[in-house]
Amino acid sequence: MDYKQTVNWLFNQLPVYQIEGVFKYKVSLEPILKTCNYLNNPQNTFNSIHVAGTNGKGSSSHMLSSILQESGLKVGLYTSPHLLDFRERIKLNGKFIEKDFVSDFVTKHIEFFENNKISFFEMTLAMAFDYFAKSNVDIAVIETGLGGRLDSTNILDPLVSLITNIGLDHKEFLGNNLKDIAKEKAGIIKNGVPVISSTQTPEALKVIRATATAQQSELIESESAVEVVTARDLELDGVDLEFKINDQLFNTHIRLLGSHQIDNARTAIATLNKLSEAGIQTPNGAIGAGIKNVEWPARHQLVTNDPVPIFVDGAHNNASAFALRESVERLFPHRNETVIIFGTIRGHDPAAVIQELAP
Repeated sequence: MDYKQTVNWLFNQLPVYQIEGVFKYKVSLEPILKTCNYLNNPQNTFNSIHVAGTNGKGSSSHMLSSILQESGLKVGLYTSPHLLDFRERIKLNGKFIEKDFVSDFVTKHIEFFENNKISFFEMTLAMAFDYFAKSNVDIAVIETGLGGRLDSTNILDPLVSLITNIGLDHKEFLGNNLKDIAKEKAGIIKNGVPVISSTQTPEALKVIRATATAQQSELIESESAVEVVTARDLELDGVDLEFKINDQLFNTHIRLLGSHQIDNARTAIATLNKLSEAGIQTPNGAIGAGIKNVEWPARHQLVTNDPVPIFVDGAHNNASAFALRESVERLFPHRNETVIIFGTIRGHDPAAVIQELAP
């Protein structure tokens, strides 16, 4: 198969859970374990950072990848979903996976995938693991899909785990309350592996603390580890940020819009500081340059300002919708009206999102 045929075949394996809901949600690690064992377990050949959470995990993952790349390392990055190109999901030093690798990988292993009913997400993740292993990455940043405990990515043995802000999302999959959802997300915490947490609600933080204690894992709360000294809001130009860690001052510029990106940056910095104990060093200048270089399309993105502002975001739950509303009100205070075009897949709570955006 050529690349176009391969991608079409992959998309045909994609569970239509926006229509069929929970019946298409797998709750087992067996298929990905079987697949990776068939591929000689590529996930065990490179260092990794495992990232879970409800909001901010994509931004934090991109910041981590960018800083590590600025440090001179070969860095793999796995995120989902993609916007325009399937290859956005798998990157090496910021560049998309090659089309030939995608088509060759699927063509070579298609019989195994079909015979064992391997899902789209499992195939894509296995492809990423195989690609990173064959590319001899120094480290890979791996973002979960849904949840954490039973997410296919949770077969990793990372150097450090990271949990970004937890909110109410995918309730029919993960639980109807924050405590249950936090329990699923905290399921990525491995025995003895340090875990970094973003700012959390008291309810979610209590679950993370309890899980870390049970797993004998050191818990580092980013708010305590990294002090934001100054944050100068440049409105549509982002934020100039000065922060302190280990009595050292650093400066950077966050191009991503939204005040919540300050917490994402702080969490990434706390993660890298802990990572240094495992021998993965990030020079001082790499942190500032890495964060400054991050772009994350369709997340608080001003597409145009002429003749009127068009602002695009991926908000799909209460917390992210609140952040979006806060940004629109702050960045466009003199607007006469705001027109909202909103769409969602099954598994989210559209009424709750619209209620946040309505004012």
